[in-house]
Amino acid sequence: MKIFKRIMMILLLVFIGIQFVPTELNTSNEILETDFTNTFVVSEQIQNILEVSCYDCHSNNTKYPWYNKIQPIRWILEDHINEGKEELNFSEFGSYSKRRMKSKLKSIISQIDDNEMPLSSYTIIHRDAKLTDVEKQQVIEWVNNKLDLFK
Repeated sequence: MKIFKRIMMILLLVFIGIQFVPTELNTSNEILETDFTNTFVVSEQIQNILEVSCYDCHSNNTKYPWYNKIQPIRWILEDHINEGKEELNFSEFGSYSKRRMKSKLKSIISQIDDNEMPLSSYTIIHRDAKLTDVEKQQVIEWVNNKLDLFK
């Protein structure tokens, strides 16, 4: 029993200690020239859908939940955000080549159509991010219209 108490005490001290390890937050109030909304004319409705369902992981401005302050959750979130931004970053969309823009637009349609985005692990906690069938159709139609620009 003494060993169990010692192990638990060590684990508690490690848990407390990692709370002080800093991480860089993905926050910015600046809208870049390369932002998706500066690349395309985006209606307020579509912009709202994208901000609520996509921007936390796919832009340079994440709205962090309260539990982000707890390690190791903060590390997990930062890793997830970095992966999302590597795949698609709405803040830097305008810096992509025309070919990559077209590819990413097609991918948006595919991901939404296949119910792969937003991630179910994200929508469990962020219920407002779950896309309705109507919202899915609106985004897909809007993106299809933008794809016409690349023909």
